[in-house]
Amino acid sequence: MEENAKKTVLIDLHYLPCTQFFSAVLEADELMLESHEHYIKQSYRNRCYLLGANQVEMLIVPVVDGNKKILVKDIRIDYQQRWFDIHWRTIRAAYGKSPFFEFFGDYFQNTIQKKPTFLWDLNFELLTICLKLLEINKTISLTENYEKQPGSSIYDLRGLISPKKASENAIPFHPVAYQQNFGSEFVPNLSVIDLLFCRGNQSLGILKKSAQN
Repeated sequence: MEENAKKTVLIDLHYLPCTQFFSAVLEADELMLESHEHYIKQSYRNRCYLLGANQVEMLIVPVVDGNKKILVKDIRIDYQQRWFDIHWRTIRAAYGKSPFFEFFGDYFQNTIQKKPTFLWDLNFELLTICLKLLEINKTISLTENYEKQPGSSIYDLRGLISPKKASENAIPFHPVAYQQNFGSEFVPNLSVIDLLFCRGNQSLGILKKSAQN
């Protein structure tokens, strides 16, 4: 990105995004969310990873017609399963005794248990909460249509942060280790709530260091 130009990052919207997501958007002036792509399954759009007592836990938001070509902003959450209770129990079990859970926990519980119709609405509210707690101020906009090749002033990160592939080469990301609740070895690039609950107001500094080349 050009140094003096306004930096706009174009990125897909994730569920409780990983730390690489936030490191990648730190230097942007504007965060443009891709709302006109087709929903992609088995991606961060409906899943995140936490560190539990015995293993890394994957949380998945079930969706309706995830195999069909539906715009991501129109994909509906499947409430035939009580996933929201499972997610919150898992989060509480993993982080209930962490230093900052009592300060931040209610934000996430209230949002997850609102039971919004659309995955987009859930993800968007959770993103705004994470940005607020991290004290990251960004202008947020949504795409008005899908452009395979956006303008040269836009830094296109769509699809580059994925649970299926490493993207350190595409996006500079060198995760800085911090004290986690469980395990003797640091587990990098979990959902940002792992960082927030464990390190609180130190989280932004850790993200900035992780984003450095």
